[in-house]
Amino acid sequence: MKIAKSLLSRRSFAGLAGAAVIAMAMPMQSFAADVTIPIIVKDTTSFYWQIVLAGARQAGKDLNVKVPELGAQAETDVNGQISILENAVAGKPAAIVISPTEFKALGKPVDEAAKSVPIIGIDSGADSKAFKSFLTTDNVQGGRIAADGLAAAVKQMTGKDEGDVVIITNTPGAGSLEQRREGFLDQVKTKYPGLKVVADKYADGQATTGLNIMTDLITSNPKIVGVFASNLIMAQGVGQAIAENKLGDKVKVIGFDSDDKTLGFLKSGAIAGLVVQDPYRMGYDGIKTALAVSKGEKVEANVDTGANLVTKANMSDPKIEALINPKVK
Repeated sequence: MKIAKSLLSRRSFAGLAGAAVIAMAMPMQSFAADVTIPIIVKDTTSFYWQIVLAGARQAGKDLNVKVPELGAQAETDVNGQISILENAVAGKPAAIVISPTEFKALGKPVDEAAKSVPIIGIDSGADSKAFKSFLTTDNVQGGRIAADGLAAAVKQMTGKDEGDVVIITNTPGAGSLEQRREGFLDQVKTKYPGLKVVADKYADGQATTGLNIMTDLITSNPKIVGVFASNLIMAQGVGQAIAENKLGDKVKVIGFDSDDKTLGFLKSGAIAGLVVQDPYRMGYDGIKTALAVSKGEKVEANVDTGANLVTKANMSDPKIEALINPKVK
């Protein structure tokens, strides 16, 4: 992957969301080129998905491919993503890269789309066998990494990996989030029997809901020693609750993905660790793979793009620095 020398600030990413929405609204015919490969993400307003789009955009430049950046403005807008997919197919592109918002709901739409155009999946799955290739974090393993990180943080705090812990999931039914939850629960059950999951909550995709859920849990169960917030939005909300109640030294939080806010919580101690994926690679390699498929080339059916636990102690390591502060054009 070609990496630019300059660092695009996270503030600059705010403008990318607007550009993606504009692209969504424009007819596919406006992207006239020899090869067009749209990418459809879950939420154009999220920093995580903006990094995915940045990777896809760079791949388009490197490979001389037009890459319309499409997506709804919330991960909960399942119907919106289905409509975007249908419109993208109608434009007769060479291939489509998509991260399905909801496993069950996107199954049939992906099946239908694949009858007309090759479909490459990234990040989250759908109830479909029509993907030509699927590039994602091993989310079950990501959940295990989170469990290991939480157990270590709790043990460092109390001297033992025991106590009440909770899980807060962004929305129900999202394939990647359910896999993270599954991996976390399995790891706790088999490796950390002293950790007791006393609450397993689902939110509605809003950070404020995560904040409220965590605040209520703090009140109802003051014995909680750990939390797994399984995506960026929930990590923002949970981290805010811990910071507001000054509980960083009593409740350890492991989140998923990073942005300025969650990294700030990591530095202040409100969050103990973040499981960080490689969204830039997902976007870049998603387009690269889609182009290969459109040319009839053989590609891997499944590609693990990796995950790492980021803590205050290792966040300045070069490998981790590249993940939490991606360099893009």
